[in-house]
Amino acid sequence: MNSAKQQNKSKLILLIVVVIAIVGGYFAFNFYRTYFAGNVTGNQQYLYIKTGSDFESLTNNIKDKGIVKNYNTFLAAAQKMDLKDKVKPGRYRLKNGMNNRSLINMIKAGNQEPVTLKIQNIRKKENLAALLAKNLEPDSLAFISLLDSTQFIEKYGFNNDNIYTMFIPNSYEMYWNTSPEEFFTRMTKEYDKFWNNDRKAKAKALNLSPIQVTILASIVDAEALYDKEMPIIAGLYLNRLKKGILLQADPTVIFANNDFTVKRVTNALLRVDSKYNTYKYAGLPPGPIMMPSINAIDAVLNHDKNNYLYMCAKEDFSGYHNFAATVAEHEINAKKYREALNKRNIFR
Repeated sequence: MNSAKQQNKSKLILLIVVVIAIVGGYFAFNFYRTYFAGNVTGNQQYLYIKTGSDFESLTNNIKDKGIVKNYNTFLAAAQKMDLKDKVKPGRYRLKNGMNNRSLINMIKAGNQEPVTLKIQNIRKKENLAALLAKNLEPDSLAFISLLDSTQFIEKYGFNNDNIYTMFIPNSYEMYWNTSPEEFFTRMTKEYDKFWNNDRKAKAKALNLSPIQVTILASIVDAEALYDKEMPIIAGLYLNRLKKGILLQADPTVIFANNDFTVKRVTNALLRVDSKYNTYKYAGLPPGPIMMPSINAIDAVLNHDKNNYLYMCAKEDFSGYHNFAATVAEHEINAKKYREALNKRNIFR
């Protein structure tokens, strides 16, 4: 009798242990699946959380884009980990197999991956705004509205014509949700860093401000196909400025006519009435005709000391130039180039 009771007691204990094990295993599995099991699908390389997004818009976005395999476990983890009140905007790098806990902690901490913004070879403000909108959260209109805001840009010491000289071509890392105002603040720091005491001293020696150096560099950059010619071209234009001779730079005329398909500057184009037409107006134009490279800016600051006043593209169309100190020499070079253009039927 005692033996039967003992056996029943043992079976009951075993059953309880089994039930506890099953229940415990179930909860342990759910706990693991909710927090530690790989759940990110890898369907998207990045998760973009817009500024002002709330918990509902975030979770709906994750669900709609199929970012996680099991949406219910993600939602449960997000609720238990208090993500609701800690959603931070940004661009977050997703890794295939990332678990819910890692994803949620990344968002809560705001550990986003920065964008590498490469600014170079940009002709106009509109092109810059389009580039920024393509890589950052704000749209192009948000950037243009500041670029065109006299009150805003005057705070930085620029005007509507020369604001473009503020941007130093380079690669910059910044967060995707950088606001237009934050972008300008960052560019101001980069500008101040670039225009160090050495560069400022060289600009002063030329009787030019950093803004004027950049404007001249934009013409040099537009003229030079090869960097090694930049210091020579810079020296030529500085000679003309010192002597009070019109710069007569073809790229400024092309810019003034807003037709960048032009290969031959004709008399019709030269008639345009614009402060950017250096065939009509003396000195530098009011602003840059493109975003000059750092090489072009440094070419002005470290220009070649020559006596050239004229230049003309070489008749072999190599992209190099013939330089001259006198009108007579220049006329010979110009005639060669005109004849080469005529032979190729290039009249525009």
